[in-house]
Amino acid sequence: MLLTRASEYALLSLDVLRKSDNPLGAEQLATELSIPKSFLAKILQSLAKQGILESRKGAHGGFILAKPAEEISVNSIIFAAEGKSPAVFDCTSYSASCPNGSIGTCAISPFLANFQTKIDDFLNDLMLSDII
Repeated sequence: MLLTRASEYALLSLDVLRKSDNPLGAEQLATELSIPKSFLAKILQSLAKQGILESRKGAHGGFILAKPAEEISVNSIIFAAEGKSPAVFDCTSYSASCPNGSIGTCAISPFLANFQTKIDDFLNDLMLSDII
């Protein structure tokens, strides 16, 4: 799975929010980052739903980090933004057209599983504070 603009926008938004002393609204973030507001609002809601952001209502409302950047894994950000965990290679998406009809049991399956584990471990150990 390639990371999409959703992950990029999530990371950029989290960087701005990390530096802010006050909650910021979706419109303010969208303007500052030159991101479409409606798309960003969906991403911010997903981040809040996953406990990465806290949404505050009211005149001085907006979004803030729900926990320190040192406690937010990049994997959790990607999952929130994309709606699924990053996959190096997803055989199941084309099981009907697998060249040898052996999803999960072909010669490269052990390599792919090992590679995926390394990516998962890396992204789980990489914190937001490590990249911004």
